Order: sequence, then C-alpha cells, then structure tokens
Amino acid sequence: GQTFIAHVFHASCRMEQKAKMAAKLTVGFLGLGIMGNPMAKNLIKAGFNVTVWNRTAQKTAECKEAGATVSPTAADVVRQADVTFAMLTDPAAARDVCFSDSGVLAGMKQGKAYVDCSTIDAACAATVCEAVTKAGGRYLEAPVSGSKMQAEQGTLIFLCAGNQELYSDIGSMVDAMGKAKFYLGAQAGQAARMKLVVNMIMGSTLNALAEGMTLAEHCGVDGAQLLDVLSLGAMASPLFAGKGKAMLTGQYAPNFPLKHQQKDMRLALELAQSAGLTLPVATAANANFVAALDQHGDQDFSAVKQALAADKPAKH
Repeated sequence: GQTFIAHVFHASCRMEQKAKMAAKLTVGFLGLGIMGNPMAKNLIKAGFNVTVWNRTAQKTAECKEAGATVSPTAADVVRQADVTFAMLTDPAAARDVCFSDSGVLAGMKQGKAYVDCSTIDAACAATVCEAVTKAGGRYLEAPVSGSKMQAEQGTLIFLCAGNQELYSDIGSMVDAMGKAKFYLGAQAGQAARMKLVVNMIMGSTLNALAEGMTLAEHCGVDGAQLLDVLSLGAMASPLFAGKGKAMLTGQYAPNFPLKHQQKDMRLALELAQSAGLTLPVATAANANFVAALDQHGDQDFSAVKQALAADKPAKH
C-alpha cells in the first residue's frame, strides 16, 4: 500500500513539475484573426508567457491588453519563443510568413519549435516542415476543427502530424486551447488531408441544409419547425442547430467566413483530383460557395443560402 502511495505521490510531483516547466516556456503566436486571437488569449489565461505578431499590427491590441508581449516581426517571435504557433489564412500566407525575410525561418534554430494551425494543403505543410527541420527546428502541423465559438471556449479539436516528441511536449498548450487532440503520424501533410476532408463534408452538408431551408420557404413549410424536426432525428447536430438559426434569421456574423470555407472546398477538390477522384456533391457545393463569394465572402459560411435565395424570391 505504501509503495503504491509513493508511486502516486511521485507521479503527481512529476506532473506538477512538468506543468510548472511548461508554464515557464515562452509561447509565440502568429496571426490574430477570428481564430488566432482567442486561441492566444487562452494561452495567456493558462499562465503561459505569450509573444504575438500579426501582419495588421492593430489586431494585437486585445492580446497586449490581456498580457502578451507584441513583437514587430514573425522572426522576432520565433527568436523569443520556445514554441511558436501560427493561425494563418491560407497556404499563400503560411508560405509568406515562413519564408519572407523577417519570417519564421529567419528566427528558426536548434531548440526552437513551430506549430502551424492554419488550414493548408499537404504540399504546403511538407514544404514548411522540410524548411523548419533543415534550420534545426521541430515542426508540427496542427489544423483545428472548430470555429470562433470553439476558439473562444477553448474547445477546438487539434489534428496533428509531424514531430511526435513535439506533439507530446506541447500537450498542456494544446489543452489550454482545445478539448481533444489527435496524432495522425510523422508525415507532414496527413493532418492537412484530414482537415480538408472534414471541412469538405461540413461544406457539403451545410449546402444541403441551405437548399432544404430554401425549399421550405418556397413551398410554405415553417423553417423553425423544420429545424425542430431535424433536431430530434438522426441528423441532429450543432451544425444544423447553429447554422439553421442563422439562415432562419438572416444573421450571418462570421464565425467561419464563407471565403475560408470556399478555400477549403477548393483545396479538398484539388486533393480529390490528385487521388483520381471526382466528387460531384462537393463540386456542386463548392460552386454555390463561389457564387456567394462576391457579396457574402466575409460573412459566415451559412450565408451560402443567400446565393440560393437570390435565384427566386420566396412566396409569402
């Protein structure tokens, strides 16, 4: 009995010591948009020393007020931080922030680590991984499933691939921002593929809901009752509940901007093409997002319903 108690005590002490060591680490964060800003703030709340950078400097204000240090360049963040996270718009931004003169590589060296949470394609993840590793650093791709609300609540799902030791080392940081994490293998690009498949399914499903809501409007079916029926059956989901309400009220404040969803559909279809697949449902869903881009690109992706509604006014 005493031996067991001693083991438990020592294990508890080790965990406490590890937590204290983690809290002493300096964490960098690049990209403070809809997702990055609340993610960085959750790291600050968890007790980490956080240094931030954003291409548009005024977006650093909230994090600075919460206790973060603001750096003038991405390279400076990497130099100051033990682990640097990034949450960037797309592959072009991810490459630019990595490879530009004052970017990640300019500050990367032995002992540093880079965790990219951006939704990018597998080729981009592999390119960044190779460059960071060559510079002496460790790399993990870690795109997240979830949008603004989950980022604020710290309930994101992290999909990770790359350096497994780094995956273990940043557990407490990821736990401050998310509710679950998956390690998908050592090959950079695997997490990107998983994320694109997830978002492709989400975009296609949302289009089906948008078409259903539009059809209901045009044939006199009560939209609120439709959502109630859906909520009690096999298709009940947070996606239908939240986005259905947005479609019903026409309120499309961006939790996940439509332009980003369309980008993910495009990348998923490129992935399908490289695998020799034709995906007609996802292709049609992407076409609807493209049709909505000009007028609704900055709104929530549930605003894809507006592209359908534009075809014909509803009967009243």
